[in-house]
Amino acid sequence: MPDYRAPVRDQRFIINDVLNVQQHGNLPGFADAPEDIVDAILEEGAKFAENVLHPLNRIGDHEGCQLQPDGEVKVPTGFDDAYRQLTEGGWTALSADPKYGGQGLPHYLNLAFNEMVTSSNMAFGMYPGLTGGAVHALAVGGTDDQKELYLPKMISGEWSGTMNLTEPHCGTDLGMLRTKAVPNGDGSYKISGQKIWISAGEHPMSKNIIHLVLARIEGAPEGVKGISLFVVPKFLPDGNGEPGERNGVRCGGLEEKMGIHGNSTCVMNYDEAKGWLVGDEHKGLRIMFVMMNQARLGVGLQGLALAETAYQYSLAFAKDRIQGRSLTGPKNPDQPADPIIVHPDVRRMLMDQKVFVEAGRAFTLWTALQGDLEHVAEDEETKTKAGDFMALLTPIVKAYLTDKGYDSVSKGLQIHGGSGFTREWGIEQLLRDARITLIYEGTNGIQALDLVGRKLAMNGMRPINSFFAELDAFVAENQSSEMKPFADGVAYSKERLQKATNWLVEKGLENFDNAGAASTDYLHLFGLTCFAWMWGKMAKASLAKIADGSDEPIYATKLVTGRYFLERWLPDADAHLARIESGAETMMTLDAERF
Repeated sequence: MPDYRAPVRDQRFIINDVLNVQQHGNLPGFADAPEDIVDAILEEGAKFAENVLHPLNRIGDHEGCQLQPDGEVKVPTGFDDAYRQLTEGGWTALSADPKYGGQGLPHYLNLAFNEMVTSSNMAFGMYPGLTGGAVHALAVGGTDDQKELYLPKMISGEWSGTMNLTEPHCGTDLGMLRTKAVPNGDGSYKISGQKIWISAGEHPMSKNIIHLVLARIEGAPEGVKGISLFVVPKFLPDGNGEPGERNGVRCGGLEEKMGIHGNSTCVMNYDEAKGWLVGDEHKGLRIMFVMMNQARLGVGLQGLALAETAYQYSLAFAKDRIQGRSLTGPKNPDQPADPIIVHPDVRRMLMDQKVFVEAGRAFTLWTALQGDLEHVAEDEETKTKAGDFMALLTPIVKAYLTDKGYDSVSKGLQIHGGSGFTREWGIEQLLRDARITLIYEGTNGIQALDLVGRKLAMNGMRPINSFFAELDAFVAENQSSEMKPFADGVAYSKERLQKATNWLVEKGLENFDNAGAASTDYLHLFGLTCFAWMWGKMAKASLAKIADGSDEPIYATKLVTGRYFLERWLPDADAHLARIESGAETMMTLDAERF
């Protein structure tokens, strides 16, 4: 199995040259992250991912997790020590609130580190991953006492956190959940029910596990309007805030899964477990969505991160594997065959991988920067626009990056040929691990419906109109001969997205099935447009560096890769638009019995 090398140089290019994050150096968090500090964090994060986590990736896949007779879970060999190094290194506190022990650095930097963690060992990265979302939910909805009790230990990694939504009889339709909460009379509740598919629901690496659980208080309204959120610790904190009595929550089983074997995906049984309300009664879903939206961005990052690893594996294989001769004559005449990287179809797949990971990285880091600006920008206009972009683009980050990320990993397996179908080369594990990203935290079809059904109409369509204005401004500002192909690409894709948006506004209201039938293609057209914009930004930054006299290969390589995107990816915009405008008639005509 090839080594993994963190893409630090490309991350630095996007952070420094494309996003120019230092222009925000006067803002909270950014002031503590000058370029030399950012570089040092990326370099140290790379060492941890490459040397500690990646060697455990195959071990985690082969060993998996094991449920012990006492209901505890044994994690794969080496995971507990890696988790200790993670917390001792302060990595879990990177962008957390300093009031509760965090370092307060910008979230974009935390995302760059998390890409490395996920690329090197996705299953491991899921243990601390949801803790960050739980911290965010408690910070938004918890009482001051809850924040003081839980946040410092969760931010340090001493305690971890989970998200408990799904039940055996309901997945996305949370209005059907049955887990109940009965008041104890002292401000606490008895929580009873069963939750499934709980990532990191039980493990020995943290001293306590803080479960955030959706439940229905007795007498609550039916449906989603009657759902409340509760904090339910594995061990009840004692008077000193340390783990005390064991609570009535236990792992009832581990899921047998296609991938992410190293993560403990649990069935959690709540038997009158003691919990405390987070936020107001019957308003729990609103707070849980804070955590879910952060998790969705994290899942989108997983799609990118696994595609990066697959690209590295594929490139190494394509350079080493000899098979056949180049169509234009031998390139390796001293050997019986040429390396397969000489073949155009192999290069097609490698270029598709390269296009995706580089644009996806730019898109996720740009989106994370919007999240930072939403919270710390000095003027309300910037905060509002950044918040609009975060809301609008969250389903696109989640669904487009995982759809295309899985496709990129699949191309990697194809490059490996028969070798890829065996475990020896590692690529088949990546494919199995990647498949869940299209499903959890809301399937990609649900993300597409959320985009067309809710996000487009938000605030009188202000977010989508702001997005279009950004694209128009970019096109107008970049009409030089060198930039014109990239500006034209943005204009071309934006025009088709605008047409699709107008069609949805008209035809979707006439027949809601039209919106549903168009939703996935609309989301992919939106993602393609975002990628066109990112390639335009990367081309502009690269041309500026070349004009300044740099001969570092990364910049010329960016321009070639960007041109490949324009020629080979962007034409898909017409196909997406054609499918959108075809409507729902043929899709919905057949009776179910005729399928």
